[in-house]
Amino acid sequence: MESSNNADTRIVLVGILVSSPSAAEAVNAILHEYGGYVLGRMGLPLRERGVNAISLVLDAPVNAVNALTGKLGALSGVSAKALFR
Repeated sequence: MESSNNADTRIVLVGILVSSPSAAEAVNAILHEYGGYVLGRMGLPLRERGVNAISLVLDAPVNAVNALTGKLGALSGVSAKALFR
């Protein structure tokens, strides 16, 4: 998926919490699928809490962000929320 810098896209911050190690491969596959929209990504392994926190900054259409967060949220042990500008 390609980013398209036009009026149809929004700047979006997506927060992802992964509490199931078995979900990591699926999370990365989904993020790769939407990689064309990603402006930046940061991941923090919070081992003492048993969770990985990932933040994404996207330039993407609303429907793509909703699809991304929906796919992530459907995975067991994963939650994702988006903040739109």
